[in-house]
Amino acid sequence: MLAILNIGFFVFHTALILFNVFGWIPRKTRRWNLVTLLATLAGWSVLGIWYGVGYCVCTDWHWQIRRAMGIDETADSYIVLLVRNLTGWELPVSLANTVAMWVFIFSLTMSLGLNVRDVRRTRTATE
Repeated sequence: MLAILNIGFFVFHTALILFNVFGWIPRKTRRWNLVTLLATLAGWSVLGIWYGVGYCVCTDWHWQIRRAMGIDETADSYIVLLVRNLTGWELPVSLANTVAMWVFIFSLTMSLGLNVRDVRRTRTATE
């Protein structure tokens, strides 16, 4: 069961990251993209008050599963672990965090802007 959860977290967490980064592009997914981006921001900041800024519940749960499996290979961030497992490259944590922050800010800005534009267009079309 733990092996299935480990794979499931790799798939789910990676899909969530990709959705956060690109989900603002298709109009049909923009609202959900904004929801997941705001949930991510809440985790990083609000939960970060108690667990440290940048805290991610998905990463925490995944690390717990991997420890229960006897896998001690973790990283200071999920992105570092993902890059290491996919490419073998040991991505510096500071680079991973910096890129993650700027990509997140860009994605949130695009999602907010396009969601506001979509709402305004819908209101204008119904008037």
